Amino acid sequence: MAMYHSNTERLIDYWRDRGGEGQLPLRSQIDPADFAELWPQAFMLGRAASGDYRVRLAGAVVSELHRKDLRGRNALELFRYADRRDLQTALEAARLRPEPLVATVEAIGDTATVPVEILFAPLGADSPGAPDRYLGLYQPLGMVSRLMGEAIHELAVRGLRGAGPANEEAPRLRLAAVDGRRIA
Repeated sequence: MAMYHSNTERLIDYWRDRGGEGQLPLRSQIDPADFAELWPQAFMLGRAASGDYRVRLAGAVVSELHRKDLRGRNALELFRYADRRDLQTALEAARLRPEPLVATVEAIGDTATVPVEILFAPLGADSPGAPDRYLGLYQPLGMVSRLMGEAIHELAVRGLRGAGPANEEAPRLRLAAVDGRRIA
C-alpha cells in the first residue's frame, strides 16, 4: 500500500467516501467546506478532451507557487514537455478505472526546487457521461521557503502512481534469481 502525505491521504479518503465502494463521486457530491483547511492547496481541472485539462479553480497556495492566475490554462503546460504525454496517459487511465492519481514532482524555480505531491482525483459529471473533472491537491514535501519567493516555472515528474485498489493489489517483484544466484 502506498504511503502519501497525510493531507493527500485525507483528500483521497474523502474522494472514496463520496463515491461509495468502488464508485466514482459526482461533482455535486464534493463540498469544499468539508476540507476547507486544504482548499488553499486544492484545485479543480475540467477535461475538455484528452490532453486538454483546463484549470477551473486554483487555491491561493497553488496560485502563489506559480505566481500567476492559472484559471483557463491547460494544466499540462505547467509540466516539462517531456513529461506531458506520460501524465496525460495516466490522467486518462485514472478516469477510466476510476481511481486517484498521485504525481511526485519537482517544482522548479530559478535557483531552487521543492518536491511536491500532486493528487488528481477524477469526478463524474452530474449528468450521464464520463468523468469530466479532476479534484486536485498540491502538497509540498519540502520547505517552500527554499524558493525564496521565486515562481515555479515548471513541474518535473519523478513518479506517477495510481492510488486505488488496481495498483495496491498488483504483485511486486522482490527478488530475481537464476540457478540460485540473485540477479536483481
